[in-house]
Amino acid sequence: MKLKTALLATAFVLSGNAALAQTSAASAPAASKAKKELVAKVLQLQRPGIEGAARVLAEQPAAQMMQRAGLVIQNNVPADKREAVAKEIQADAKKYAEEAVPILSERAVKLAPTTIGPILEEKFSEAELKQLIGILESPVNRKFQLLGGDMQRALSEKLVTDSRGVIEPKLRALEQSMAQRLNVAQPKNDAGAASAPTR
Repeated sequence: MKLKTALLATAFVLSGNAALAQTSAASAPAASKAKKELVAKVLQLQRPGIEGAARVLAEQPAAQMMQRAGLVIQNNVPADKREAVAKEIQADAKKYAEEAVPILSERAVKLAPTTIGPILEEKFSEAELKQLIGILESPVNRKFQLLGGDMQRALSEKLVTDSRGVIEPKLRALEQSMAQRLNVAQPKNDAGAASAPTR
């Protein structure tokens, strides 16, 4: 349910951005054909970044759920079953990513001309767009962009390892606090329901 809510929120944000961009595009003066072609070229060169942003949006809810699941596994699953349960959850998250990432990537690429395009048309002159394309096409920039995923992964892995001892107790405390507040917020059962066995 949380995953569905997160995806709906993402879709709403993407559609909201498209509507805003279309509104600003309607109020801005029309760009020349040459400028529109330059903007299209920038968007083509930035496609990996656009797809990367979509991937982050798709994977973020699953990553958050896996973090919470890790705490639940640690606290509530018998030690001899933890590894098997963790592997099942990882397989579920991988299946979700394999389904969700292509959907959001495709939609992000489709929305880019009506969201990013008008901003580029408004904020950049034709000369600046040509300079930007030169930068984006430079071999050094391409090499740097290709290494972006490796650099981000290396930092993320080290950050998780380095901060786990400090962050996990805070997450557990937050989880316990939230659980206590939610228990207080739930209506009390009658005596018969309270004595019923829980599953």
